[in-house]
Amino acid sequence: MNTEPKRNYLFVSGDALHVDCAWRIVREGHDVKYYIENKDDADIGDGFVPKVDEWEPHIGWADVIVFDDVLGQGEKAAALREQGKLVIGGTAYTDRLEDDRSFGQDELKQAGVSILNYKEFTDFDDAIAHVKANPRKYVIKPSGEAQNIKRLLFVGMEDDGSDVVRVLEAYKRVWSDTIKVFQLQNRVTGVEVAVGGFFNGKRFLEPININFEHKKLFPGNIGPATGEMGTSMFWSKSNRLYNATLKKMEAKLASEGYVGYMDLNCIVNSQGIYPLEFTARFGYPTIQIQTDALTGSLADFFYQIASGNDAEIKVKKGFQIGVRLVVPPYPFRDKETFESYSKNATIVFKKPTHDGVHIEDVKLVNDEWLVTGSAGVALVVAGAGATMREARVQAYKRIQNILIPNMYYRDDIGDRWFEDSDKLHTWGYLREN
Repeated sequence: MNTEPKRNYLFVSGDALHVDCAWRIVREGHDVKYYIENKDDADIGDGFVPKVDEWEPHIGWADVIVFDDVLGQGEKAAALREQGKLVIGGTAYTDRLEDDRSFGQDELKQAGVSILNYKEFTDFDDAIAHVKANPRKYVIKPSGEAQNIKRLLFVGMEDDGSDVVRVLEAYKRVWSDTIKVFQLQNRVTGVEVAVGGFFNGKRFLEPININFEHKKLFPGNIGPATGEMGTSMFWSKSNRLYNATLKKMEAKLASEGYVGYMDLNCIVNSQGIYPLEFTARFGYPTIQIQTDALTGSLADFFYQIASGNDAEIKVKKGFQIGVRLVVPPYPFRDKETFESYSKNATIVFKKPTHDGVHIEDVKLVNDEWLVTGSAGVALVVAGAGATMREARVQAYKRIQNILIPNMYYRDDIGDRWFEDSDKLHTWGYLREN
């Protein structure tokens, strides 16, 4: 029986990213109002969560207000906190940590975190000349809104940078109107791992979250980059990885009054830790997977961190994975393909159980789950276990209960843990302090 006070939660969303969190809080017995700014995504969540056409008139009604992205939402969140509202969301500063890659790297350096050498450009010819004068492997990283077009990130493979030059020449011809600012970052090899934590306005709460993103479309980590195809994770006390990176940002985030989740993706090897980029908000599907680990309600968790409560987060022990189920044209955007193959596709459950199932671009019509939106992301299916292998087995067993026409997904989420964990333990990065 739920003994929590019934509260009011207002979700302010740009692209309906946290519809699953809103749906969970509805199921936990609280009142929810959900606003979506992007009108192309306006029907996402229909039938699952109550919607509003404007969010500002409901500020006074809300006990907790939750923002789901950067791109200017941090300024709104900070202003409401100044008015005394309980808000999960960023500030103009934390938005910039994610939106402006160079700024994020400079802030890390200022906090005493080692970073990879990089150079920022606004002109493709200047970048091409730089690579030719300084041949090596580079990564091309667009900044600003262009970084949301995941296929534009390019990881060079050639020692002389010749492949990077060819890509820059192509981008100059095709993408110059979109990519206004970009980085060339020195490429290093190692294990890609992210460290994240929930921040309550004063400090990071423990345990922290160690997670491994799977960005490429196809198994084996090949194919085009996507927003995300799946994530594996576990929770930890503070460790060397956290103390060398995210922990050093704590004082600055406290001065900002930041409330929410902060994640720092890194490459690590035997020589060191190299931060790549911030996620200054909930990650997707990270937050969907994380909610399954909570031993209490998500509604109360949101209320407590927005209130500044510094109690330890109560989570289940073990490992978790989440697998994203997608339909055409994901990871690309093509309205005609989406409407031909995926719009209103029915999601069928062989058995009437939704354990571990998290909604993304889905609506409910006459008790039927339908794919909607425009991006082709349908569901995230999560699993948990005492070992990563057990978590994988549970997640993929749950997927076998789901039928969506033209559905595809990666069948190897969590596989690389078995090699990566050996390296991370050998290098000492996961040792708890």
